[in-house]
Amino acid sequence: MRHILVIIVVVLGFQTAGAQLFSKEKIRNLENFDQKRLTWGYYLGFNSYDYKFDYDEVTEDIITETTAGFNVGLVGDVRLNDYFNLRLEPGIVFATRNLTFPNPSLMTETERNREVTSTYIHVPLLVKFSTKRNNNWKPFVVAGASWSSNLSSNSDNPDDNSAGQFRQTANVFNYELGIGIDLYLFYFKFSPSIRGVFAMGDELVRDADPNSPWTGNITSMQSRGVFINFTFQ
Repeated sequence: MRHILVIIVVVLGFQTAGAQLFSKEKIRNLENFDQKRLTWGYYLGFNSYDYKFDYDEVTEDIITETTAGFNVGLVGDVRLNDYFNLRLEPGIVFATRNLTFPNPSLMTETERNREVTSTYIHVPLLVKFSTKRNNNWKPFVVAGASWSSNLSSNSDNPDDNSAGQFRQTANVFNYELGIGIDLYLFYFKFSPSIRGVFAMGDELVRDADPNSPWTGNITSMQSRGVFINFTFQ
């Protein structure tokens, strides 16, 4: 239901944008919006998360199956000059990944497969660089760092994969890179964007057995995500 509502909002937004951005009149909407020192907004969107694995020994890769997740959050934007803005975008991210472990000692499907459901409190601090505004649109790039707190990490769970529990660290630090476009509509600024999110540290909590068929051969496990966000200011 949430995805359907998001799609409806996006379609209506693009229809309105098309009517206002490419009309012959070329009315300049929200003329002084970017001159404000501080602006607020919110975003919603989708994500696709997987893992990057490094191994102690060459082996068959752990298969990561991704599914579409959901993002929602707030935007606080500080104007630094005509081209640079500083942005804080705290939000909540819901993501699900399905892992299949290839170790031949794992005989059943229940042993080989793990569903990893994550709920992140996600707090990025970003620098936004924009080009000069052209009529009612303006491209931009963003880059920065973020902190994520995984509320579903299982990091303190005494059980491990031998009891069916896959565990991750609770706190993750990431770097982020993205591109987007600001569309100036009659009543608000609408900004679709796409962004890559890359964890900077090992997130795996290993099993008690150092020869565990699930975690024994893993040097590091790092999240990688693609976010498609729709921001309204």
